[in-house]
Amino acid sequence: MPAKTIKFNANDNPEFVSELRENVNQYFKTNKISKHANLSMKIKTIVMISLYFIPLGILLSGVVSTLLPTIVLFIFMGFGMAGIGLCIMHDANHSSYSKNKLVNKSLGFLANFLGAYHINWKIQHNVLHHSFTNIEDFDEDIDKKGIIRFSPLQKRKKIFAAQAYYAPLLYGFMTFYWLVAKDIDQLIRYNKKDLLSAQGITFKSGILSVLFNKFWYIGLTLVLPILATGIIWWQVLLGFLLMQFISGLILALVFQPAHVIEATNFYKADENGSMENNWAIHQFQTTSNFANSSAWFSWIVGGLNHQIEHHVFPNICHIHYRDIAPIVKKTAEKYNVPYHHHKSFGSALKSHFTLLNKLGTGTFDKELVEFERRQAVMA
Repeated sequence: MPAKTIKFNANDNPEFVSELRENVNQYFKTNKISKHANLSMKIKTIVMISLYFIPLGILLSGVVSTLLPTIVLFIFMGFGMAGIGLCIMHDANHSSYSKNKLVNKSLGFLANFLGAYHINWKIQHNVLHHSFTNIEDFDEDIDKKGIIRFSPLQKRKKIFAAQAYYAPLLYGFMTFYWLVAKDIDQLIRYNKKDLLSAQGITFKSGILSVLFNKFWYIGLTLVLPILATGIIWWQVLLGFLLMQFISGLILALVFQPAHVIEATNFYKADENGSMENNWAIHQFQTTSNFANSSAWFSWIVGGLNHQIEHHVFPNICHIHYRDIAPIVKKTAEKYNVPYHHHKSFGSALKSHFTLLNKLGTGTFDKELVEFERRQAVMA
């Protein structure tokens, strides 16, 4: 039976946490800049929203009446969905996009254009994932209902031996799963855990909102394009599913190498819900960066290749992560706090799928046992 809450160790290296915050805050104070969106971020917002809504507008206009251009438009919308999720909605739901709560709320609602209910997304991501990163029974990002093994603390099944090969297929259907099943399942579970009330909603209002949002979303992106284009319904459905697959795959492949790789740690709280480390240090141990030297890559993935900076400073807009990263890294090195990083996106993906393979085949379990044995001998 898991503990009901997690207690981090506030006495674990508090000097590091204090200096880290001071150094990053000093950067913004010295340069006299806001921690929220700047002009570059606003331009990016226009680009990503246009990438989704312009193709949708063309579909609904009725000027397209054949299969190929319909599929192409849905492909653009798939990239637009991913762009909105990575670069706009994510910051808005962290309240880091703007000082204006209405702006954050409005842009955060764009999660519904990814097939997800924005309130559930905030609970899963902001409350459970950010607070309890890679902690078994708390972080839902590593709990995949027995279809993928993301942690050595989870029970291994025979089917997991092939998970490194079937995982990309499941990743591709992530947003579609949000659309058809995940939100209802989450509302039921979050209601039992009393997590909905903290967001200011009841179970009944949540269900009604989810059903309403799903209804207009399907109508807008599937039913109306079928009526507007006049082509066979299953061909439009094919484009719709392709859009979902592209966005789901991109989102998963950006988020997974940040936490589920060979270098990051996985934890389980003791019977009292206590953790050994300070919350901030825990984030460094469970999170990794990748491709930090690539400005264009950081731009298109919403700065989420700087996951360490994002996890310790989620209140700062991602457009600034590239600039504060050297400060964070230097401070971590000063206090001997791990700063995990892959030089390229490709190497981060390789580490992710290598870990999936090791977790699926049991190789990682054997390596962990051997490591613990050597540690015991050295002690």
